[in-house]
Amino acid sequence: GGTAMAAVRDVEIDPEGTFKYILVRLQRPGGKEQRDIVRGTKAAEFHNHIFEKVNPEMEKLGYECKCLGGGKIDHNSKDKKIRVFGLSTGYGKADHSVTVEILKKVYTDYEITWSDDKK
Repeated sequence: GGTAMAAVRDVEIDPEGTFKYILVRLQRPGGKEQRDIVRGTKAAEFHNHIFEKVNPEMEKLGYECKCLGGGKIDHNSKDKKIRVFGLSTGYGKADHSVTVEILKKVYTDYEITWSDDKK
């Protein structure tokens, strides 16, 4: 059912700073149910480091993961602003507008913007 999928958080990102992020699609093998999640951290030097951490976690829960692309997130918790920009060389550019919609679910009182800027 939808309960296990609901247990997966929409967003897991660092509370502050600028870091790489990826947009990941979760799907039940053979199922129609799918959702997209955002993961980002300064600990990741490359975008695939994030995916390599998320993928086994999600496989344990019975999901297939697909990376839809990546970019960078600039998270300013003091001013309650998040900026989504850039791209991943390995995975290509995520659809930042989708990322913003997911972030808005969690950071409801934030100003969240995106652009195709590299910096």
